[in-house]
Amino acid sequence: MERFLATYCHPREVAVFEGKREDIDESKYDVILKSPGIVMDDDDPKYSSMTEVFLREFRDRVIGVTGTKGKSTTSAMLAHVLGQCLSQKVILLGNIGKPCLDYYGEIDEDTVVVFELSCHQLAHLHTSPHVAVFLNLFEEHLDYYRTVERYFAAKRNITAYQSENDRFFVGTQVPPIETKAATTAIEFATAPDYHLQVLGEHNNYNAEFVFRIATEVYGVSAEAAKAALRTFTGLPHRLQRLGEKDGVTYYDDSISTIPNATIEALLSIPNAYSVIIGGMDRGINYDALIEFIKANPQFCYILAYESGRRIYEQVSDCKSCVYVDDLAAAVETAKRQTPAGRACVLSPAAASYGYFKDFEERGEKFREMVGL
Repeated sequence: MERFLATYCHPREVAVFEGKREDIDESKYDVILKSPGIVMDDDDPKYSSMTEVFLREFRDRVIGVTGTKGKSTTSAMLAHVLGQCLSQKVILLGNIGKPCLDYYGEIDEDTVVVFELSCHQLAHLHTSPHVAVFLNLFEEHLDYYRTVERYFAAKRNITAYQSENDRFFVGTQVPPIETKAATTAIEFATAPDYHLQVLGEHNNYNAEFVFRIATEVYGVSAEAAKAALRTFTGLPHRLQRLGEKDGVTYYDDSISTIPNATIEALLSIPNAYSVIIGGMDRGINYDALIEFIKANPQFCYILAYESGRRIYEQVSDCKSCVYVDDLAAAVETAKRQTPAGRACVLSPAAASYGYFKDFEERGEKFREMVGL
């Protein structure tokens, strides 16, 4: 940020503050750029963000992608397809990579920007991208937003400031949103099979968004879009096949932080047997996963950490469930219990914080522990 300001803005003075908001003398500053992770209940016009600065300058060239799950894969898939099918430059940025302002000098009039947008980046925004994508909405980040309604309020800024000349692609699972943009609703159940290299019906759903945007907004032929989709190989820690060890295939789905993702993982891997679940307990509802565990005793459920303990309290009478202390113990249990020819997947249905730096570190530790 400091480098960007010095290169493009030349402000009279810049101060960097780390601490509580109440300790800032806000009267001293014309603009305060807030880090996305700082909680603010009010919408103070003096506060802005890197995302807001970027969108004010380039929003007409931006495809913004959000959703509780799938936004990273969909963003990467979309950038891959457009990069293969369009003649102009395509840049993938946002929550998935380097800060958006690091790309400020690389964007020209023909550049297409695919911007993955988290709820934290969207909160308090007053500018929406030209093309907005809202994939789905599940309970998440309740430790931050406290209620699903507040979480949704942050997410819906992806389209709140669009005009009649903009496009909004939204999953039918998302609650109704008032928008001026031309809207295309996409249903999970009707997504066709795009013959992808990545696992899961949810990825055909993600691909349907990509296909519709590529063909309807950017004029890519259907044949070219489908061909490009088939060459997309996915992202790390998202149903990533790590390899085989002692006859057992291991998958890293560390990105899984909600129950629906874990259920989808087990249904997507043809030879799945054991699943490692658990992490930080952020107060989300686990009823769907608990019901799935009780109804599907063919899988072996290895539960750990805080959220794993909460789930185990509801399923302790199930012979298919076991509770262990941590990931190391979970991996050792999986090695003992998973038969050769079957698969083990790390799909925690919980955040990594408090036990690992992030979901990437959790996935890498899993890889190390299984010996791949």
